[in-house]
Amino acid sequence: MEFGQTASLGADAAVLGRSPKPAPAELVHAAFDPPPIAKLHRACQPSRNDHVVGGVSKRAFDILAAGGALVLLSPALLAVWAAVRLESRGPGLFHQRRGGYQGRPFYILKFRTMRSCESRSIAQAKKGDDRTTPLGKILRKYSIDELPQLINVLMGDMSIVGPRPHALAHDRHFSTLDRRYAGRHRARPGITGLAQVSGARGPTDTEDKIFQRTTFDLGYVSGWSWKMDIGIILRTARVLAKDANAF
Repeated sequence: MEFGQTASLGADAAVLGRSPKPAPAELVHAAFDPPPIAKLHRACQPSRNDHVVGGVSKRAFDILAAGGALVLLSPALLAVWAAVRLESRGPGLFHQRRGGYQGRPFYILKFRTMRSCESRSIAQAKKGDDRTTPLGKILRKYSIDELPQLINVLMGDMSIVGPRPHALAHDRHFSTLDRRYAGRHRARPGITGLAQVSGARGPTDTEDKIFQRTTFDLGYVSGWSWKMDIGIILRTARVLAKDANAF
């Protein structure tokens, strides 16, 4: 679910300083420079030689969880899609290029919550955004707009749990502000993630917020375990019910 971005890291102010503890060497990549999307989507999928966080077992769980959820939720998802189409002009689904595993771009799917598509500047949604429709406000508040990403999970673009994907323009910008940033691309991006259940939810509109999000994401990449994933999934429902940063 679109879990964005701010919170205490459970550390003192030094954590947010301009001299962060260096990330492990394997997490520091070259500048973010994703290839263009190939005409055939599968050309952008990981190869057998890639070592994605969680490996085969995590991928198997993603397929079972996303497939089961889509079957159970399909009537509700179709109803939301129809309601979006009826409320305002435009498609029921919104798609945007995001940075995925190893920086490979993919098209993320969401229910459309705004009256018009984002411009080339890729402006982040903000509280009180006048582009948001009345129905869109409800979908955003409870992260229902993110549910079509279950399809992205089945396609292999995303995982149930992982670092939240950003627009390509944001990826490029954030990588210039924090040299550790590209390390988060060692995992498939997730519908939910460690940053989102740790309070770092909301727009990444300051350098400190970008640093916080990146620190959480790298903590997930370097310390992944099934215990961590299960804990994040269980905490996600609680965050959705009361997080003031959802809009």
